[in-house]
Amino acid sequence: MQASLQSALKMGCRYLQLDDTSWGALFDDRFRGLIQMNGFDPDALIEEFAEITQASIQNKPDDMTLTFHLCKGNFKSHWLYSGSYDRIAERLLALTQFDGFFLEYDDERSGGFEPLRYLKDQKIVLGLVTSKKGDMESESGILNRIQDASRYVNLNQICISPQCGFSSTEEGNRITEADQWKKLGLIRTVADTSLK
Repeated sequence: MQASLQSALKMGCRYLQLDDTSWGALFDDRFRGLIQMNGFDPDALIEEFAEITQASIQNKPDDMTLTFHLCKGNFKSHWLYSGSYDRIAERLLALTQFDGFFLEYDDERSGGFEPLRYLKDQKIVLGLVTSKKGDMESESGILNRIQDASRYVNLNQICISPQCGFSSTEEGNRITEADQWKKLGLIRTVADTSLK
């Protein structure tokens, strides 16, 4: 990975986002049970995952922005993992080679914002707008949630986005293109409002 980061930089890449679908299993109770049934300790794996991730990015070029998206599943409007980030946040957010973290917060499955207290000086991109269905979130509701998050992390570090891509596989999600554009418009409106 280290050689790959340098190669990407040489080809002109200045922004690279890693999407990781494995960390979610370390806080989801059902998957933690499956991990234990297979003879592994999910808490020990948190440290192992962190060490592997850190080793892969330790020589990040200074002029490359590197971010991490923790995906909780995004297939045909279905999710895979559920649970608070509490169990992994302290170790994951200590990976300071990352300039920012994308965390999904589009519904109650994600728990509260308390784990954000472990963030260092990176950006946190809150996935407050679901990409799985067309129901529109309210501007005031999102602004209230940003205010809640700012109790644990500086407001200047907070960004917002959809909780995941609108289509992670060729099957896509159960949402129209028109609704996708509306949601992106809502995010822009909220961002402009929160800066005033």
